Amino acid sequence: MTGSFALLLLCVAGAHAQQASPLRVGTPVRATLAAGDTLRYELNLPKSHFVAGRVDQDGVDATVTITAGGPAGKRVQRAARVGRGGPETFAFATDTAGGRYVIEVTPATAGKGGAVRVQLTRSEPVATTPEGKVDQAAAQLYKDTPGAVVGVIKGGKLVFVKGYGAADLTYGMPFTPETPTNIGSSSKQFTGFALALLASRGKLSLSDPVQKYIPELKDFGGGTPITVRHLLTHTTGYREFINTLIIEGRQVLEGDYIAPDEVIKVINRQPKLQNAVGAEFNYNNSAFALATIVLERVTGRPFSEWMRDEVFLPLGMTRTWVRKNPGQIIPGRSIGYIPGDGGFVEVRDLYGSAGAGGIHTTPGDVAKWMHNFKTGQLGGPAVIKEMTTSFVLNDGKPSNYGYGVFLDSTRGLRRWQHGGNDVAHSSTFVYYPDLDAGFVVFSNYQGVPGGIANVVADAFFGQYMTTPQRATASGGPAVDVPAAVLRRYAGKYEMTTLGGLLLTVELKERQLQLQVPGQPALPLKPTSMTAFEVVGAPAKITFNAAADGTVDGITFEQGGQHPGKRVVEKPTVDLATFAGRYFSEELETFYDLSVEDGKLVIRHRRFGPVPLTYTTTDTFSGTLPVSQIVFKRDAEGKITGFEAGNGRARDIMFTKVSR
Repeated sequence: MTGSFALLLLCVAGAHAQQASPLRVGTPVRATLAAGDTLRYELNLPKSHFVAGRVDQDGVDATVTITAGGPAGKRVQRAARVGRGGPETFAFATDTAGGRYVIEVTPATAGKGGAVRVQLTRSEPVATTPEGKVDQAAAQLYKDTPGAVVGVIKGGKLVFVKGYGAADLTYGMPFTPETPTNIGSSSKQFTGFALALLASRGKLSLSDPVQKYIPELKDFGGGTPITVRHLLTHTTGYREFINTLIIEGRQVLEGDYIAPDEVIKVINRQPKLQNAVGAEFNYNNSAFALATIVLERVTGRPFSEWMRDEVFLPLGMTRTWVRKNPGQIIPGRSIGYIPGDGGFVEVRDLYGSAGAGGIHTTPGDVAKWMHNFKTGQLGGPAVIKEMTTSFVLNDGKPSNYGYGVFLDSTRGLRRWQHGGNDVAHSSTFVYYPDLDAGFVVFSNYQGVPGGIANVVADAFFGQYMTTPQRATASGGPAVDVPAAVLRRYAGKYEMTTLGGLLLTVELKERQLQLQVPGQPALPLKPTSMTAFEVVGAPAKITFNAAADGTVDGITFEQGGQHPGKRVVEKPTVDLATFAGRYFSEELETFYDLSVEDGKLVIRHRRFGPVPLTYTTTDTFSGTLPVSQIVFKRDAEGKITGFEAGNGRARDIMFTKVSR
């Protein structure tokens, strides 16, 4: 139910004040947001009350900040994601005391203002039923915004399923339970199952060298063959082909074409493996792209056709397809969106995804797939056990990854799970084997509230877990971290096990944000004084804070734990010595480095300029296309070249060819 609580316009800071006007549920109020001004609204609410709303922007990029107790009170939420032309949405719940809450709307860009419409869309008691909790977690999704679908599955049946927001903004198509959606890397479990199924039928052996099926693929020697099993467990040592193509200069995220066999060409140009076979878990799309090719060579059929005939349809998954390329029509599918200057911008799926991340499906079909984990209807129990047993690395440690599925526990409950991200789409897939139950959250916008999955897990399965959920139902912060502490966390961190990938943590208006190269910034939500969830992605960050408050690094959790060291920019060398033109024989591409405004800058004919950040002697970090550069010197100390990387592709050699 909705309440009659009204927001009152308290003041407009600036040259011209506006007379107070009430803001009621369902009735938008138009206002002018002048440069440097603040629109401020107040709401007095009872305890355990839920509020949602939106601020539509007309030519102005607005920031919406919610505080408890007044403008200087504890921040509850900050919205500044969409950009001018789209709606900034908000939702929050009061604590057990209730009281005064203030909503402030300010220009996000200094010196620029415009018209806004402020609307309260929901005002109601905090939900107490699982279904109501999910509805409130998704309250920021509207019919004119990208959306999501949530499905909760028990015993192979949907016990709750609901779509929110739009699947297609151009034609106003709503997101429904029947909307096929790109699930990104959650697709990998289907590919892993398919190869295990073929092995059970005697069509191949998972212990076979990959070259048995792809003889043109380079053999790196070393005595330990790369097997089909290594492909399915991310332990090959191959470069990640999408990341490699980005370093080469391909605009992959802008829709550049990638041929199905391009992964073979990338690996064949690789001079040596990035790590010993079986020694390191390096999440890698190259391996699953090759697994796709292996299946096609063994079966003699296109991957998309074989999967539909041999996996999807036998399980009754009639609304599941492998999308061969971004041009293939999937009837009624969701379109992907990212934020842009005019609001939301439509983007294409990635080329070359196939078995690595090209499956479109629905919650109803996934219910049938999940139940097969329990019954073994297709493949039998042996295949299920094979794909859900952790690979053991060379040092004897488990990787906690099977064939396309992470194997872990959450709050005392065993879990098989995988997340997925395309350029715009994202997915969460969770199965609890001890319950024969789980859930999915599929969306067509990575800015969809990241707390939805946590709310679903707690609302429907919290009773089976041994520790409580820390996040609130509204998705707001569970812990109030002082601003002085947040300032200490802001900075740049070089990820030592991710090829020198540079993560940037920024503090904007009392909100930490994580910037991953080539991706939109995502808010960080505190769960303790040092631990934060990444809102919009299945990831966590823990800051390594010493007793004196100094922070020397982070631990980033996504597909394992990855340490990162803090970057302190103190160049002690002449940056001009690094300037010049560099060429990679492996990638057949050039980079130009120059010094501009006291910074070392890197350029490619299709990228740049991108400033580089000094980390340690002869090592610099940056954003895409290259996140780390390590310069090489000869015996006389002269720069001869550098090794480049951007996470899953690393140690790519560039030779200096001119000053």
